[in-house]
Amino acid sequence: MYFPVQITIGSLHLPLHTICETIGIFVGFRYFLYLKAQHSDAISSANRVWILMGAIIGSVAGSRLLGGIENIPAMQQATNKFLYFYENKTVLGGFLGGLAGVELVKQYIGEKQPSGDLFTYPIILALIIGRIGCFSMGVYEETYGLPTSLPWGLNLGDGLQRHPVSLYEIIFLVLLWIGLVQMEKHYHFANGARFKLFMIAYLSFRLLLDFIKPHYTFNIGLSSIQVACVAGLVYYYRYITRPSLLLQPSTI
Repeated sequence: MYFPVQITIGSLHLPLHTICETIGIFVGFRYFLYLKAQHSDAISSANRVWILMGAIIGSVAGSRLLGGIENIPAMQQATNKFLYFYENKTVLGGFLGGLAGVELVKQYIGEKQPSGDLFTYPIILALIIGRIGCFSMGVYEETYGLPTSLPWGLNLGDGLQRHPVSLYEIIFLVLLWIGLVQMEKHYHFANGARFKLFMIAYLSFRLLLDFIKPHYTFNIGLSSIQVACVAGLVYYYRYITRPSLLLQPSTI
């Protein structure tokens, strides 16, 4: 396998990453619309549109902001800071920025209902497809792992056996999806619990995953991604320490 993987159509050469990113967004949004049609939504259509706008704007801003400060020396050396931040993005920043955008919009429109549950499975699906694209980039995008002597290490384009962290994430997301579905069969989920559990699990996973990824490290021994993960887990602290706020054993 040669990295980065490209799809050739006639004289056109398209990176598989771009294709997967586009498909992931399209399929994830279509899945969201399907789930919205299948289940009653406690949030009005008008407010849901506002929430979607907040999520989109917040995720774009958050992904660029956190992506831009992943490598502080590179950011400082960039002559065009706006272009630098535009070209660097990260999914985790998108999640946290989207969360902030949604909460700000809900405060503005006076919406009290949790709004994340319908997004959870579409987000997981879109992320799985997107990570296939990330894997296809090998070492030509910063979604690869450190060198490893483990038997499943892969040559991602530079001749070294590396942790295939994109594949790790895909496996984690599949297991998380299955786990959430099974939990909902045995527990009563509070409104909003599905999204909160997803975020807590994903933040914890990314906090650990970054230890086997090359990155700029602050004096505290953590990367910007890990600092953001810790901040996100602090935000969800009361649900981590009191899981009964999210779920109760099913009485059925």
